[in-house]
Formats: sequence, structure tokens, C-alpha cells
Amino acid sequence: MKTKTIHIPFLLLSLTAFFTITSCNDEDKLPKPQVTSTVVDGNKNMNISFGSPELSRLEVPHVVGGNSQTLVHSVAGYGVNMIIEWDRSLRSQRWTCYQMHAANIATNWARNNWDQEPFQPDPMLEEGVRTELIDYRGTGFDRGHILPSADRLNSQEANEQTFYLSNMQPQYHVFNSGIWEKMENFVRNKGKDANFRDILYICKGGTIDNALQRLPNTNTGLIVPKYFFMAMLCEKGNGYKAMAFWVEHKQEAQDGTLRTYAVSIDQLEALTGIDFFCNLPDDIEDKVEASVAFSEWGL
Repeated sequence: MKTKTIHIPFLLLSLTAFFTITSCNDEDKLPKPQVTSTVVDGNKNMNISFGSPELSRLEVPHVVGGNSQTLVHSVAGYGVNMIIEWDRSLRSQRWTCYQMHAANIATNWARNNWDQEPFQPDPMLEEGVRTELIDYRGTGFDRGHILPSADRLNSQEANEQTFYLSNMQPQYHVFNSGIWEKMENFVRNKGKDANFRDILYICKGGTIDNALQRLPNTNTGLIVPKYFFMAMLCEKGNGYKAMAFWVEHKQEAQDGTLRTYAVSIDQLEALTGIDFFCNLPDDIEDKVEASVAFSEWGL
């Protein structure tokens, strides 16, 4: 299993002490974004010059830093599988981001191939800062995938990584199996549609930073987001379009009309405080994040 751990940033002079690189990834055969602009990007992740080139990928938002650790999980033949920003002090993930494109949407594995439940602690995190299986027992919450298992069937290893607890948030079952699953299906269908996308860049998570955007912790101390989000950037040819979902985490069934929850990236940034798709040149970013072209997204 190829993984990379990046601790980001505490003090500039201490960067070399916090960057732990355990592998390099050969992605020469994977699709590359075609970003064409002469405008300087003023808000991109600057950590790429300090040994973390994955943070320059278009799906990666601006990293919060502080007590955060960026987890880069990769698999042989497919490169980066997912990137997670993990808050070590909160013991919670802030987001998972990933891509969907022709090279990684193949189906070579099935959920029912597992002989035993594949849920497990993230091996890149040490005890004390990660979540454990026992943290979910008796809480009444599902282990809600952020990167869905069904989006990573290209290999056993890729699928296994989606079951790391770092890729989970506590979710009410009716939410996980209801509106959240419907949103997942929407994103999956767009990611598999070659007529719609060359590459689909996705960033998803739950609200953990603002106490007003949290529900009461589980009886084991896990943070429970009050809201969940999905941010999507579609690259097709030389063009881009973007949209997002913002949904309250409720214990009862919700309206299944996805347009009800659709917002622009600018709106989602105001709601979450996260700067999405910050590695786009500013002129492209400003344009695609301002509004939602509902018809182009099929809403």
C-alpha cells in the first residue's frame, strides 16, 4: 500500500520535522488537468514547494493547517486514491477529496468480496489521534463514508482504503441511507459519464470547526457534524463548471429533490469557511464558483 503523510504547517522553520514522506507516486499514465490561464493564483496551497505536490491537485481545498495532518492514500496503478485533512486535536476529518475519471472508474472488486468487515483505523494515524472501531460501538450512528466504497471498485486496495475510519463521520442511519446516498449516486453518475466529464474533482465532508455547526458529541466523544457538504468541479475539454450540495444532518427523512440542496461554491465557502478549488487560477475560480448552471448539471 502506497501512502504519504504530510503534517502541515505549524511553524515554517519546523516544516522539515513535520513532513513524513513514505512513498512517491507514478501517475504518468493518469489524466492531467488542462488549466490554461495567465492570471496568477493568489490563494493556492503554498505547501507544494515544501515536498507535498499532491496539495496542488485541483480537488484539494486550501488546507486549514494548525493541528491538521494531510493524509495522501495511493494505490498501485491508479496513483492518488484520496486525500484527507485530519484534525489531530479534534480526532475528526475535515474533508476527503478525490477524482473520478476514465482510469479509476473500472469495476474490478465488489463489496461482497470481503470475507470480514473491512472497517479499520487509518494506519497512517497513531493511537490517540485517530478514531477506533470501539468509538462507534453503541453510539447509534452509522460509520458514514465520505468517499463512498462504490466509487472505488477499481481494485481491492482502493476499496479497502475507503473503509479507513479517517474517511468516516458519524451519521444518522436515515441520513446515510437517505439523502446522503442519493447525493452520492448523483455524483457517481456524473463521475462515470464520459460525455459529461473528462475529470470530476470532488471534495466532501462535515462541519467540525464551528461549534454552532455541530450536534452533541457521541457518547464516546466523537464530533457529529450538523451539516454535510459536497463540492464538485467538472473539467470537460477546456471548460469548467462547478456546484455544491449543503444539507443538514437530520434524524428524519428529508426531501429528495436534490436541487433543494444545491448551492454555488461561493455560497458553500461562506457556509463552511473552506476555500474550495483554490488551486485553480483566480480568473477561472472566480467564474465557476459564482453560480450553479442547473441545466448543465441536470438539476
